[in-house]
Amino acid sequence: MLLDILSRYLESVELMVNGLKHAYVEKYEEEILTDDRVNLKIRIRFTNGYLLELNEAVNAEKHTINHLSYRYHFQDDRNRLVFRYDNTPHFPDIESFPHHKHTKNMVLPGTRPSISDVMAEAMATMNIHNRQE
Repeated sequence: MLLDILSRYLESVELMVNGLKHAYVEKYEEEILTDDRVNLKIRIRFTNGYLLELNEAVNAEKHTINHLSYRYHFQDDRNRLVFRYDNTPHFPDIESFPHHKHTKNMVLPGTRPSISDVMAEAMATMNIHNRQE
């Protein structure tokens, strides 16, 4: 049985994903490894062709969710990177190592955003792009 805090976290993510407008879920996978460890893989396609992938490895301790690894990838309808947040340790010189954000032309220092923040950034980006086209 999953720890309560981990169950609540997964429920909140599912509610956020289900609440997205103009989108459908291509993949939603909760891989339960132990009662305190889960891998989450979500692939959301928007009706305009944009894609948001949310991948996390999380574990829970009494009152805390720990993100062991994460990758939040957002791309446009032509499969071009818009942004990606991750903590893959491939930029050791960045001040926020291993946390960083990829954009179309650069890698920036950063911290891990919440899934809610990533969804909001994706939606805001699509609104900007849609107005420019």
